[in-house]
Amino acid sequence: MTTSTHWTAFQDVQQFARGCPWEVAVAVSNAMQQQPGQTIFIFDDQTGRIVDIDLTMSHENLIAQLRAQHTIVQPSTTGELRTPGRPKLGVVAREVTLLPRHWEWLANQPSGASATLRKLVDQARKQDQATGGIKQAQQAADRFMTAMLGNASGYEEAARALYAGKKEIFLQYTEQWPADLRDYVRQLAEPAFGQVQDEAEQ
Repeated sequence: MTTSTHWTAFQDVQQFARGCPWEVAVAVSNAMQQQPGQTIFIFDDQTGRIVDIDLTMSHENLIAQLRAQHTIVQPSTTGELRTPGRPKLGVVAREVTLLPRHWEWLANQPSGASATLRKLVDQARKQDQATGGIKQAQQAADRFMTAMLGNASGYEEAARALYAGKKEIFLQYTEQWPADLRDYVRQLAEPAFGQVQDEAEQ
Protein backbone atom coordinates (compact mmCIF):
# COMPACT_ATOMS: atom_id res chain seq x y z
CA MET A 1 0.00 0.00 0.00
CA THR A 2 1.26 3.47 -0.90
CA THR A 3 0.02 7.04 -0.91
CA SER A 4 0.49 9.64 -3.63
CA THR A 5 -0.62 12.40 -1.25
CA HIS A 6 1.75 14.31 1.02
CA TRP A 7 1.06 17.18 3.36
CA THR A 8 3.19 19.94 4.85
CA ALA A 9 2.31 21.85 8.02
CA PHE A 10 3.49 25.33 8.94
CA GLN A 11 3.55 27.02 12.32
CA ASP A 12 3.80 30.73 11.62
CA VAL A 13 6.62 30.96 9.03
CA GLN A 14 8.37 27.73 9.96
CA GLN A 15 7.76 24.25 8.59
CA PHE A 16 6.36 22.14 11.41
CA ALA A 17 5.82 18.71 9.86
CA ARG A 18 5.90 16.97 6.52
CA GLY A 19 4.97 13.52 5.27
CA CYS A 20 1.98 11.33 4.52
CA PRO A 21 -1.39 12.72 5.69
CA TRP A 22 -1.77 10.64 8.86
CA GLU A 23 1.76 11.37 10.05
CA VAL A 24 1.32 15.11 9.64
CA ALA A 25 -2.17 15.07 11.16
CA VAL A 26 -1.01 13.21 14.27
CA ALA A 27 1.97 15.55 14.71
CA VAL A 28 -0.27 18.61 14.48
CA SER A 29 -2.87 17.03 16.76
CA ASN A 30 -0.22 16.38 19.42
CA ALA A 31 1.03 19.95 19.18
CA MET A 32 -2.48 21.37 19.50
CA GLN A 33 -3.15 19.24 22.58
CA GLN A 34 0.10 20.33 24.22
CA GLN A 35 -0.43 23.99 23.43
CA PRO A 36 -4.07 24.80 22.62
CA GLY A 37 -4.77 27.96 20.68
CA GLN A 38 -1.70 27.95 18.49
CA THR A 39 -2.15 28.25 14.74
CA ILE A 40 -0.80 25.53 12.48
CA PHE A 41 -1.83 25.30 8.83
CA ILE A 42 -1.67 22.07 6.86
CA PHE A 43 -1.27 22.18 3.07
CA ASP A 44 -1.69 19.56 0.38
CA ASP A 45 1.61 19.32 -1.52
CA GLN A 46 -0.16 18.63 -4.81
CA THR A 47 -2.83 21.33 -4.80
CA GLY A 48 -1.44 23.96 -2.43
CA ARG A 49 -4.81 24.01 -0.66
CA ILE A 50 -5.26 24.30 3.09
CA VAL A 51 -6.38 20.95 4.51
CA ASP A 52 -9.36 21.10 6.86
CA ILE A 53 -9.54 18.07 9.13
CA ASP A 54 -11.00 17.28 12.54
CA LEU A 55 -8.03 17.02 14.88
CA THR A 56 -10.18 16.44 17.95
CA MET A 57 -10.79 12.76 17.18
CA SER A 58 -8.57 10.06 18.62
CA HIS A 59 -5.30 9.30 16.87
CA GLU A 60 -6.54 5.81 16.02
CA ASN A 61 -9.65 7.16 14.28
CA LEU A 62 -7.68 9.95 12.62
CA ILE A 63 -5.12 7.53 11.20
CA ALA A 64 -7.80 5.06 10.08
CA GLN A 65 -9.81 7.77 8.34
CA LEU A 66 -6.83 9.28 6.52
CA ARG A 67 -5.43 5.89 5.53
CA ALA A 68 -8.79 4.97 4.01
CA GLN A 69 -8.93 8.25 2.08
CA HIS A 70 -5.37 8.42 0.81
CA THR A 71 -3.95 4.90 0.58
CA ILE A 72 -3.55 3.31 -2.85
CA VAL A 73 -3.74 -0.47 -2.91
CA GLN A 74 -1.46 -1.87 -5.58
CA PRO A 75 -3.04 -4.75 -7.54
CA SER A 76 -1.40 -8.09 -6.91
CA THR A 77 0.36 -9.76 -9.81
CA THR A 78 0.77 -13.12 -8.12
CA GLY A 79 -1.22 -15.97 -9.56
CA GLU A 80 -1.52 -14.47 -13.02
CA LEU A 81 -1.14 -16.98 -15.81
CA ARG A 82 1.15 -16.00 -18.64
CA THR A 83 0.40 -17.51 -22.00
CA PRO A 84 2.81 -17.93 -24.91
CA GLY A 85 3.01 -15.22 -27.54
CA ARG A 86 2.89 -11.45 -27.48
CA PRO A 87 1.19 -9.73 -24.53
CA LYS A 88 -2.30 -8.36 -25.10
CA LEU A 89 -2.27 -4.63 -25.75
CA GLY A 90 -5.93 -4.03 -25.03
CA VAL A 91 -6.58 -2.75 -28.53
CA VAL A 92 -10.24 -1.95 -29.24
CA ALA A 93 -11.58 -1.78 -32.79
CA ARG A 94 -13.91 1.16 -33.52
CA GLU A 95 -14.92 3.09 -36.61
CA VAL A 96 -13.00 6.26 -37.43
CA THR A 97 -14.32 8.77 -39.96
CA LEU A 98 -11.70 10.77 -41.85
CA LEU A 99 -11.50 12.82 -45.01
CA PRO A 100 -9.91 11.24 -48.12
CA ARG A 101 -6.73 13.28 -47.72
CA HIS A 102 -6.36 11.97 -44.17
CA TRP A 103 -6.67 8.36 -45.32
CA GLU A 104 -4.20 9.03 -48.12
CA TRP A 105 -1.67 10.43 -45.67
CA LEU A 106 -2.14 7.51 -43.27
CA ALA A 107 -1.73 5.01 -46.08
CA ASN A 108 1.71 6.44 -46.82
CA GLN A 109 2.98 6.07 -43.26
CA PRO A 110 5.53 3.25 -42.88
CA SER A 111 4.09 2.02 -39.57
CA GLY A 112 0.56 1.67 -40.93
CA ALA A 113 -2.66 3.58 -40.29
CA SER A 114 -3.53 2.10 -36.88
CA ALA A 115 -0.07 2.50 -35.38
CA THR A 116 0.20 6.04 -36.72
CA LEU A 117 -3.17 7.02 -35.23
CA ARG A 118 -2.18 5.57 -31.86
CA LYS A 119 1.07 7.55 -31.95
CA LEU A 120 -0.76 10.78 -32.80
CA VAL A 121 -3.22 10.24 -29.96
CA ASP A 122 -0.40 9.55 -27.49
CA GLN A 123 1.40 12.73 -28.57
CA ALA A 124 -1.78 14.77 -28.09
CA ARG A 125 -2.33 13.22 -24.66
CA LYS A 126 1.21 14.08 -23.57
CA GLN A 127 0.72 17.66 -24.74
CA ASP A 128 -2.53 17.95 -22.78
CA GLN A 129 -0.84 16.51 -19.69
CA ALA A 130 2.04 18.97 -19.98
CA THR A 131 -0.34 21.92 -20.30
CA GLY A 132 -2.43 20.66 -17.40
CA GLY A 133 0.67 20.15 -15.28
CA ILE A 134 1.78 23.74 -15.83
CA LYS A 135 -1.62 25.09 -14.83
CA GLN A 136 -1.84 22.82 -11.80
CA ALA A 137 1.59 23.93 -10.55
CA GLN A 138 0.76 27.60 -11.09
CA GLN A 139 -2.52 27.30 -9.20
CA ALA A 140 -0.96 25.33 -6.34
CA ALA A 141 1.81 27.88 -5.83
CA ASP A 142 -0.63 30.77 -6.12
CA ARG A 143 -2.97 29.27 -3.52
CA PHE A 144 -0.15 28.87 -1.03
CA MET A 145 1.23 32.36 -1.70
CA THR A 146 -2.22 33.88 -1.22
CA ALA A 147 -2.76 32.02 2.05
CA MET A 148 0.68 32.51 3.63
CA LEU A 149 2.43 35.31 1.75
CA GLY A 150 -0.31 37.59 0.51
CA ASN A 151 1.14 40.55 2.42
CA ALA A 152 4.78 39.74 1.71
CA SER A 153 6.95 42.17 -0.22
CA GLY A 154 7.07 41.21 -3.89
CA TYR A 155 3.96 39.01 -3.74
CA GLU A 156 2.21 40.59 -6.73
CA GLU A 157 5.38 40.63 -8.82
CA ALA A 158 6.08 36.99 -7.96
CA ALA A 159 2.53 36.01 -8.89
CA ARG A 160 2.80 37.72 -12.27
CA ALA A 161 6.15 36.04 -12.94
CA LEU A 162 4.66 32.69 -11.96
CA TYR A 163 1.89 32.88 -14.55
CA ALA A 164 4.21 34.36 -17.17
CA GLY A 165 6.63 31.46 -16.78
CA LYS A 166 9.51 33.79 -15.84
CA LYS A 167 11.46 31.71 -13.36
CA GLU A 168 14.36 34.08 -12.73
CA ILE A 169 12.02 36.95 -11.89
CA PHE A 170 9.97 34.67 -9.65
CA LEU A 171 13.11 33.61 -7.78
CA GLN A 172 14.20 37.23 -7.45
CA TYR A 173 10.99 38.41 -5.79
CA THR A 174 10.71 35.39 -3.49
CA GLU A 175 14.33 35.49 -2.31
CA GLN A 176 13.66 37.64 0.78
CA TRP A 177 10.67 35.64 1.99
CA PRO A 178 10.94 33.47 5.14
CA ALA A 179 13.10 30.50 4.19
CA ASP A 180 10.64 27.67 4.82
CA LEU A 181 7.75 29.42 3.08
CA ARG A 182 9.99 30.48 0.20
CA ASP A 183 11.38 26.99 -0.33
CA TYR A 184 7.93 25.42 -0.25
CA VAL A 185 6.34 27.81 -2.74
CA ARG A 186 9.32 27.35 -5.05
CA GLN A 187 8.83 23.61 -4.81
CA LEU A 188 5.17 23.96 -5.76
CA ALA A 189 6.02 26.24 -8.69
CA GLU A 190 9.00 24.32 -10.08
CA PRO A 191 7.02 21.93 -12.36
CA ALA A 192 5.48 24.89 -14.18
CA PHE A 193 8.79 26.57 -14.92
CA GLY A 194 10.49 23.32 -15.88
CA GLN A 195 7.82 22.44 -18.44
CA VAL A 196 7.68 25.97 -19.80
CA GLN A 197 11.44 25.92 -20.39
CA ASP A 198 11.36 22.47 -21.99
CA GLU A 199 8.66 23.54 -24.44
CA ALA A 200 10.52 26.75 -25.30
CA GLU A 201 13.68 24.80 -26.14
CA GLN A 202 11.89 22.38 -28.48
